[in-house]
Amino acid sequence: MSVYQLKSRFQNILRPLVRSLAARGVTANQVTSVAAAVSVLLGLFLSVAPIPHWFLLVPAWFLLRMALNAIDGMLAREHGQKSILGAYLNEIGDVVSDVALYLPFALIDPNGLMLAISVIFLSALTEFAGVLGQTVGASRRYDGPLGKSDRAVLFAALGIYVAVGGEFAGWTSWLWAVVALLLVWTIINRIRAGIREANTVAP
Repeated sequence: MSVYQLKSRFQNILRPLVRSLAARGVTANQVTSVAAAVSVLLGLFLSVAPIPHWFLLVPAWFLLRMALNAIDGMLAREHGQKSILGAYLNEIGDVVSDVALYLPFALIDPNGLMLAISVIFLSALTEFAGVLGQTVGASRRYDGPLGKSDRAVLFAALGIYVAVGGEFAGWTSWLWAVVALLLVWTIINRIRAGIREANTVAP
């Protein structure tokens, strides 16, 4: 199970807006670039000025970013805007954005950076494992249990927690450890699914 499985319903809601944007000449690459740039700026801002109430921007931005990610994909697929550059921008932009948005949480953890940084590293590795599916003859894999959309929900909840005055303490070490295990599970699932799909479609 994964939040990603709700994507089709989310896209149906956004489809009228996407048609309007396409009619106005907005491109998928523009949307992808804006989403990545804002994510990096927000991550940098929270890293240098970790004021608790500003962390409320995290869940708000994650929701908007999920919408932008759906929009750029629909513009590419449904309005003839697919491109090689777009594929690179989409995958690299997502990983860079995630790192930027997760980093402020690692910096405010009094237990040190190592576990939180390992979560950031494993998060990037899950996307790498997903993309590798395409190199072995399978599709781009989005298997859970902790894909990009699921991580967005997790860090959005942490953003709300920090914003309302919650503090990181010893329990966060256990949280990062559980998240790391779920990410390893996700990586294994994506590798297995990619191999299984590639073997299925192979002549």
